[in-house]
Amino acid sequence: MSDDDDTVEFARVTDPPARRARHRRAAPKARRVAAAPHRSRSVAKNAVRVLVSVTAFAVLSGTGFAWSAKVDFNNGFNRSDAIGADAPHSLGGDLNILLIGLDTRKDQNGNALPKEILDKLHAGDSDDGGYNANSLILLHVPADMRKVVAFSIPRDSYVSVSGIPGYDKIKIKEAYGLKKAATEAKLIANGEKDQLTLERAGREAGRASIVSTVRNLTGVPIDRFAEVALAGFYHLAEALGGVDVCLNKAVDDSYYSGAVFPAGPQHLNGAEALAFVRQRHNLENGDLDRTRRQQAYLTSVAKSLKDSGTLTNLGKLNELMKVAHQDVVLSDGWDLLDFASSLGAAGSIGVEFRTLPVLRYDTINGQDVNIIDPAAIKKEVRSAFGVETPSTTPARPPTSTVDVLNAGSVAGMAGQLSTALTARGYREGTVGNRGSATTTTTVTYGTGAEADATQLAETLGGLTATAGSSVAPGHIQVVLGSDFTMPDELAASSATSTAPTTVAPTTPSEPAPDTGKPITTTIGSTVPCVN
Repeated sequence: MSDDDDTVEFARVTDPPARRARHRRAAPKARRVAAAPHRSRSVAKNAVRVLVSVTAFAVLSGTGFAWSAKVDFNNGFNRSDAIGADAPHSLGGDLNILLIGLDTRKDQNGNALPKEILDKLHAGDSDDGGYNANSLILLHVPADMRKVVAFSIPRDSYVSVSGIPGYDKIKIKEAYGLKKAATEAKLIANGEKDQLTLERAGREAGRASIVSTVRNLTGVPIDRFAEVALAGFYHLAEALGGVDVCLNKAVDDSYYSGAVFPAGPQHLNGAEALAFVRQRHNLENGDLDRTRRQQAYLTSVAKSLKDSGTLTNLGKLNELMKVAHQDVVLSDGWDLLDFASSLGAAGSIGVEFRTLPVLRYDTINGQDVNIIDPAAIKKEVRSAFGVETPSTTPARPPTSTVDVLNAGSVAGMAGQLSTALTARGYREGTVGNRGSATTTTTVTYGTGAEADATQLAETLGGLTATAGSSVAPGHIQVVLGSDFTMPDELAASSATSTAPTTVAPTTPSEPAPDTGKPITTTIGSTVPCVN
């Protein structure tokens, strides 16, 4: 018997049936009497095996939790592959997680929420809200879990997009709903009539659109995402028995969100908590103050989970997360139970909340928008996440030939990009379409082109350049997926590209909107006071 047998026996108790087969061994043959000198050691090892097995069973039984329950829990969520298997991922065990708060009054199948729920939400009827991603928070969880950094993305940030017919720049919150509508319209034109099919296909396209838009804006990979419907904020707060918040000033927004609260610390029920995170009217900084509300809400939820011991009790955690099945969509491959348990085991993790900077407010095509600096945003996010930012200034003029293939981006985009890169000094290569479509844009290089490819990948939004044996020496191959957006710095270099919308320059008398200083806290600490 090897020294690994104790581990094998433990695995038989704790592993799910699908994994047990890997641990099975043939039963040992009967021993002769002559082997008696080894029996004492064998008996001792058997005793250890039994003790480990019984202990493992007791632990699992004590929490009311078993592997079958874990499988049921994880399978209870709707899942999405919107990130894409070939998308870039963080290195070294780090995780970047996008939280998407969807402002819809419908369930995951497109059905209107019950009137009694809508009344509690103070959110109008099922036709209000559309499918805007009104809450976007990008979390960076390092492998060592020393400090989580969370960036709130103001919903009216004016960003470049692709793959949405008729639009090249929109408010970031619209990337979900506009893509969903375009996808459904195309399916209907092709004869699809089933409403459930349309809803699910539309939402999946919307998720892919918002993920790629945030990825392009921030220049960092997105490894996981969770989509939470409007009712999810309400149900989570109710399941926790309410949340604690603190306001700097009394508020009265009874007409819009239903938020009517005094100043100071207070405990809110589910409906009140939703009103708290939705209010934007009658606030000094409008939507920017609302991002602070969302950060405070997450802090309060984390405190409730820690104070109640839920994060370290698998039974409690399992029961709580069952509530989330009706409101939450998770990216494929994310074991949320293991993730939450790891957070709980890590203790008081530091958390830093930030809000992406806004240069100024403006009005474009009759809509209020936030004017931003994408290059500055990429730099700030990468710095906060501990990701090295390559220089945007080439050390030397590029010498590589760039082949551009369109594999799902807007028609004509390969030619536009090739023209822009030629103006930058790259040599013009093959321009055309690739037979198979893809979601994610890739940059691959041949021998001798690594330096130019790394620089080009950075210019295209912080992509990762990889070596490819099928790419000719001195060549770079860019495959444009449906997630590709022409960077603003290249758009002006393309003679055939759509001219970006011009906005009035900022005058010295226009102070930049106040996104506030970072909020530094720990999981389980006091909830910060906000406007």
